[in-house]
Amino acid sequence: MIEFILGISLSLFALSIAIVLYRIIRGPSMPDRVIAMDTIGVNLISGIAVISILLKTRAFLEVILIIGILAFISTIALSKFIERGVIVEYKRDR
Repeated sequence: MIEFILGISLSLFALSIAIVLYRIIRGPSMPDRVIAMDTIGVNLISGIAVISILLKTRAFLEVILIIGILAFISTIALSKFIERGVIVEYKRDR
């Protein structure tokens, strides 16, 4: 029974990622696309967690952490790029 529910949740995560991909391609503005990319990261983390439960292993926990950190950093970098136009600012005294 639990495998059936986890399978359904995994397919719903995949459907959610497909819908959000449409938002990335068709998004009306750049902030909508950034939020959609962050949503894909969250759904990917959740899907990997479900796969980890289905396979009864803890091997994917490090992968979940790495994807979470990368999704967070990319969201911050893209938001900063939209706001200022540059990601890393260099202060030159010359």
